[in-house]
Amino acid sequence: MDFEGWSWLPWAFIALALFFGLGWLAARIDIKQLLSESRALPASYFKGLNFLLNEQQDKAIEAFIEVTKANPETVELQFALGSLFRRRGEVDRAIRIHQELAQREDLKKEQRRIAHFELAQDYLKAGLLDHAERILVDLNKADPEAKIHRYLLEIYIQEKEWLKAIDAAKQLEVSAKRDYQKEIANYYCELATTEYVHGRREQAQIFLGEALNANRKCVRANLLAGDWAAAEGRHADAIEVWKLIENQNTDYLGLAAQGMFDSYKAIGKTTDGLNLLRGLQSRYPTIDFLNVVYQATLEEIGEDAAYLLIRDEVRKTPTLVGLDKLLEAQIAHAPPERRQDLQLMKSLVHSHAAALSAYLCSSCGFRAKQFYWQCPACGGWETFPPKRTAELDMAERHLAHIHMG
Repeated sequence: MDFEGWSWLPWAFIALALFFGLGWLAARIDIKQLLSESRALPASYFKGLNFLLNEQQDKAIEAFIEVTKANPETVELQFALGSLFRRRGEVDRAIRIHQELAQREDLKKEQRRIAHFELAQDYLKAGLLDHAERILVDLNKADPEAKIHRYLLEIYIQEKEWLKAIDAAKQLEVSAKRDYQKEIANYYCELATTEYVHGRREQAQIFLGEALNANRKCVRANLLAGDWAAAEGRHADAIEVWKLIENQNTDYLGLAAQGMFDSYKAIGKTTDGLNLLRGLQSRYPTIDFLNVVYQATLEEIGEDAAYLLIRDEVRKTPTLVGLDKLLEAQIAHAPPERRQDLQLMKSLVHSHAAALSAYLCSSCGFRAKQFYWQCPACGGWETFPPKRTAELDMAERHLAHIHMG
């Protein structure tokens, strides 16, 4: 064996020893520095940490307050305390801490900016929207960023300042690199509704046009345009506008079903209207469509036709809501001795069907009997699918069956 090639071994041992020696020295220096820093901290700081670890927040807060009184330079701790107060709902205490920090002349520029931003959040939590807006607008002038735009947008939505909300959303599109066209279109629809209510119909129509410019698939704009045209007696125009929804999003057609039939009836074309709705119901079945088509069939053609319609629909798409309608149709045909039993069955089915005839927010799960464009719980726009929970459940089961197959 040639040992001459092993002449590097002594140097390797030296390098290894040097490596461990330097590591030991660095560790000793770090430990000394840590001990030095810990001695500089007051005992209240460690008491506070101990209370936090034991989930005793009240005692922890009192201990940390002692630290900040004795050591005003503990800025980060004061920020933490302020945030903790805000989360606990003690907004007044949070405001005092952040106001004092914002007014300190010895703070660095970035720290003062953080203090102002925290103060804006305090005001927002307290419902002092004008105070929060003023601070955020000033911060936005100096250094615009996404989190400022989000809070400003939240304020403008709460205040229903829709033009300002549009501007904030456009800024947020740039800063957050996210599409807000759906939300912007809804803000224009809110503006249009306000203008229409106050009799400024021309301006209302302009805002609906802006909504469609922002989002060509804004169904809400065409639903409103159809409703307003029908209210003004322009039923043919209303029908044509509502028909456009089929090219935007077929799920929403059911929301226009009753209006469409009423407008066809108003212009003396009931049969055409019923044929159109039955065709749409066949292609895009929804509970809303079914209710309108069933009632229209019952009124215009008769009980037999309404019964056959519901029977066929339940066979195709069995739901409690459809069964409820089927029992209603059967009661009209049943002999007197059977009506009591059928009525009892209908009452039981109806109570369960009513619970399923709700709209469900896809973002937060909020349930509502009526359809909302903005969720009352989470504030999301167009988070309510225009289908009832019974239909959503049926769709999920259908998909599950396809995957299993």
